[in-house]
Amino acid sequence: MVNGLVRMAAGARLMLDGAEWTVEECRPQSGRVVLRGTGGQCRPVTIRALVNDPGFRPAPSEPPGRAAAVLEDLSDGQREQLHLRVAHVLEAETGFRSGSPLLALAGEPRPDYDPGATTIARRRAAKAAELRALGPEQLRQLTGMTAVSERTLRRWADAYWRFGIAGCIDGRTVRKGGDRPTVTEPVREAIYAVRQEMLHRSRLSMRTRDRLIRQYVAERHGPETVVPSYWTLKRAWADWFGPGGSRPRYARSAARQPQTGRHIVLHRPGQVVALDTTVLPVKVRESVFGEPVSAHLTLALDAFTHSVVAFRLTLVSDTSADVAMLLRDVMMPLPMREGWGEDMEWPYPGVPAAVVAEFAGHKVAGLPFFAPETITTDHGSVYKNHHLVEVQRVIGANILPSRVLRPVDKRAVERAFGIIQSLLFEFLPGYQGVDVADRGADPEGDAVLTLAEMERLVAAWVVRYWQNRQLGEYAPAWDPGGRHSPNSLFAAAMSQGGFSLQIPPASLYYELLPASFVKVHGKRGVKIGGLWYDGDALDPYRGQPSARGGRHKGMWEVRRDKRDPRYVFFRDPDGGWHTLRWTGLPPDDEPPAFGDARREELLRVARQAGLAPKSDAELLPVLLELAGAHVPVDQWPGQLTRAQRVQHAREAAQAAAAAADRPAATAPAAGPADAGTGEPGWPQRSRQAADALDAERRRRREQATTGQAIAPPPLLGEQMRRDSLLMLPDDDTPPGEPPGDAR
Repeated sequence: MVNGLVRMAAGARLMLDGAEWTVEECRPQSGRVVLRGTGGQCRPVTIRALVNDPGFRPAPSEPPGRAAAVLEDLSDGQREQLHLRVAHVLEAETGFRSGSPLLALAGEPRPDYDPGATTIARRRAAKAAELRALGPEQLRQLTGMTAVSERTLRRWADAYWRFGIAGCIDGRTVRKGGDRPTVTEPVREAIYAVRQEMLHRSRLSMRTRDRLIRQYVAERHGPETVVPSYWTLKRAWADWFGPGGSRPRYARSAARQPQTGRHIVLHRPGQVVALDTTVLPVKVRESVFGEPVSAHLTLALDAFTHSVVAFRLTLVSDTSADVAMLLRDVMMPLPMREGWGEDMEWPYPGVPAAVVAEFAGHKVAGLPFFAPETITTDHGSVYKNHHLVEVQRVIGANILPSRVLRPVDKRAVERAFGIIQSLLFEFLPGYQGVDVADRGADPEGDAVLTLAEMERLVAAWVVRYWQNRQLGEYAPAWDPGGRHSPNSLFAAAMSQGGFSLQIPPASLYYELLPASFVKVHGKRGVKIGGLWYDGDALDPYRGQPSARGGRHKGMWEVRRDKRDPRYVFFRDPDGGWHTLRWTGLPPDDEPPAFGDARREELLRVARQAGLAPKSDAELLPVLLELAGAHVPVDQWPGQLTRAQRVQHAREAAQAAAAAADRPAATAPAAGPADAGTGEPGWPQRSRQAADALDAERRRRREQATTGQAIAPPPLLGEQMRRDSLLMLPDDDTPPGEPPGDAR
């Protein structure tokens, strides 16, 4: 897999149905490939079947049982050495340390590395001589190597162009992990206890940590327990938590890169994609209470064709998960919606609609899709975090924030918001203007469209109107006087440079989620965000460390979608993904959807109440009471504040969006709170919370009385009739028995 995509070329290796296959022949004109197994068997298969098969993924490049190295496995110092190593490689390959003349530093290119006057062989020889002149000690401090030859530079360059910056990671720094026999379980427990204590103290030396570890072992497990030497504890601490034991800092922001003053000339789709988020100027009604709320519109605009390649509508505000899924939408074809005509189907010449539909598995709408190269954003916090940095590595894009107070850097998307507002939003009921003074008398009362209806309306308008609208002054430089639209520009680009028909696999959804590295508990599973998750997929790995090396040595990779904390996704050593359920979920019915904020509220209430549950199943009644808001069902909408109603609506909308983004093979069935019926869903959500709470109490009563013979209570009056002295016995009553009931 390269940049989140699978290249179906002859010789490519892939995994299908748990076995490894090699692509022997690829026929893109017919949408078929021929696979050759390890035993020599031949298997023809369609590309559509491969793309929609949950078991299809690229063959792992690492040995079995060992995960591929990523930037998160390196410490801060190793990461700086890696960036210096890549800078030397790029200067030898291109003449510029950044790899591009558009980001040239002062004095670049140097005479020995000028690409216009030297060959790549001469540049590699000059770079090897330059590094050799530094000396072994200084070279080791800069790049982590004691000697670098021309062959090493060539090997690094091949790995960089194939796998990106991760290809230049020194394998010795992330070698396969193993256990230390002298670090027993009591010592391991003491190390983690001291590590947890250090989070609340000032910085301590390793000698002080050593004494605290020995004190913990002596007091908890007895003075006779053997503790390894100081140097063993120091190496174990460095392997588990890094040399300083501190949390990683943010990666260097792309906004701090030096400006060259040169303008980027756009000549192909996907070269620059601009992202921005704004408040939707139309009030919409949420699907839980049916009340008018404000939504946020996140837009992705291709700077070359001015095509709206993707958009998302979210309640309250967008998150990094929403932006990650928006970038995934840019790479995926838009499916045709119900009621769309043939005029909205894939219209571009050169690639027939039937071929695209064969690859995608469904009819494709007339909207471009491609792998973006550079993504321009503003300086919002949602675009500047660790999650988005990892997302840009997975999809192979470069996220470059615009200059501060320079909206001209993404003027195309800024103007697109104004154009869409004047051409679409101003015609809709519930439009609230751009300023409070321009607002109507009652825009909230005028709102009639739900969030789902607004999403369908915007999608249809973009495909049918925006993509066919004349650009005017945004005509291309090679034909300034011509009449062009986003669709015609994309068709022209396809005829000039071709079109790479690459569709990301279903596993890209998991790659774009934030990762957590945890241990697998022997009985309880994995703990993510304060909640425990478990499943049958963890059985082979319970209580065992992984083969991962580096910073997260011995840990297992688990990814979660914060929009729906009911599920997390576990990655096995072979690269497969498995869904783990929250252990607090009931076995059959689904509780109301809850978000990350509700999870934090649940844990806070449990701590305040002094609840220390043995399992997360004991937290389920607390969650259902929070979802029910402690008021009768008929009075819920009237008793809740507006902020609480918005929070409930946001949880339902986020859970529905997360379920729609998950691959179909692993997406759990949507409950009543997730169903997009278009009608107010609060009655369904209230009945769901009450039914789930009653079912949980009933299940606990049945579990407590299992195996006990409990006689049903007697009927009213039966005991009095049996013991009454005034009752006459029946004629057929045997002697010695109490008289029967006279009926």
